[in-house]
Amino acid sequence: MTQSPYLAFSLRLDRAALASMLLELAEMDDDGAPAAGMAVSPIDAELLDPVVRMLRLLDRPRDLEILAPLAEREILYRLLTGAQGRMLRQIALSDSRLSCISRAIDWIKHNYRDTMRVEALAEIAGMSGSSFHRHFKAVTSMSPLQFQKQIRLQEARRLLLIQRADAGSIGFAVGYESQSQFSREYSRLFGEPPGRDAARLRELSALDPQRLAQPV
Repeated sequence: MTQSPYLAFSLRLDRAALASMLLELAEMDDDGAPAAGMAVSPIDAELLDPVVRMLRLLDRPRDLEILAPLAEREILYRLLTGAQGRMLRQIALSDSRLSCISRAIDWIKHNYRDTMRVEALAEIAGMSGSSFHRHFKAVTSMSPLQFQKQIRLQEARRLLLIQRADAGSIGFAVGYESQSQFSREYSRLFGEPPGRDAARLRELSALDPQRLAQPV
């Protein structure tokens, strides 16, 4: 039995709301340098307060429609003026480097099984090949090929758990043509060959179903 339950709060960012708020915060400077695609920051009391107020509205449905947008606006303001403000500014601006790279990332996520040409991705992002490669790495800390590999292997792990299929067919399903290459790269990322890793995770799940929701 879990003694300390894991609680999470997520908020889908409204790019239009962010862009509108940026117009009101015109004095904020941005040098245009690419922001990281993912980051973690400790939450402070000023941001925690509107988050808690929004969560409490779930128990007051009559107030939800009126007060939730106000709490969300305050959350966006705190985020824009906080440690990750640059990232949010670039998400909001359609011509930002982060927004351009996001188009390429979205293509990879939906087409990870396919053979990928970096030149084609650069065209999707509307950038030159060298500029795209540099900004992609700045955003994701990986090259486009490394990013595709991560997506493939994460999906392979998910399929191994839910389908109980053999490693060779799973590797082929996520885009690998060589079973040995799939097994080698899977082991490098997760520490064990595909079959052994999946068996271990199923055993953990049988002992405690909540374990699969935690980092392993």
